[in-house]
Amino acid sequence: MTVETPTRYSPLSAWQDALARLPTGVQVRELPFLTQLNLRLQPGSAAAQAVEAALGLTLPGPLRAGMSGDVKLLWMGPDEWLLVAPEGRQHDLVAQLRSAIGDEFATVTDVSAQRTTLALSGHLVREVLAQGCAIDLDPRVTPVGSCLTTVLAQAPITLVVRGDAASSVWLLVRSSFASYLATWLVDACTEYRGGTG
Repeated sequence: MTVETPTRYSPLSAWQDALARLPTGVQVRELPFLTQLNLRLQPGSAAAQAVEAALGLTLPGPLRAGMSGDVKLLWMGPDEWLLVAPEGRQHDLVAQLRSAIGDEFATVTDVSAQRTTLALSGHLVREVLAQGCAIDLDPRVTPVGSCLTTVLAQAPITLVVRGDAASSVWLLVRSSFASYLATWLVDACTEYRGGTG
């Protein structure tokens, strides 16, 4: 008996055409199905050291993200990080981390289905986001590598600055808010259509 694998649909599968037609100064694409693991442990603890050794990475400090390599680490709170990796890595990474942690006090939870990721790039990104986000995206305030939990147009997001002057960012948004946020982005870009943007 053959068991069919269910078809997966990204939260923004119906929005791909609309997002592809934004002004040239703002490119938006969804990065669906990324592996996302919630990691809770005490900074500097034996568990933290074991995780860092297993990953070959350092847990970033407050409001920072480690974005080099395939595995990204985002600071989410004083004892919480989000590990983001390519699709399909969750089982191996969970096993690797739990093995490294052993009996130390820490938790690793697969939250891959909880949210999706939007990758924004272009010279208008900062201006567009400023219409709905109170965070100052000036590079002197939020340089590359900043990781902030905030609200964009009343939708809770995690914003990661990946390029100078916020010309490249990730927006991690809960799946239930994804369509709403896509609607807002399309609307926020309306004034830049047909111009030099």
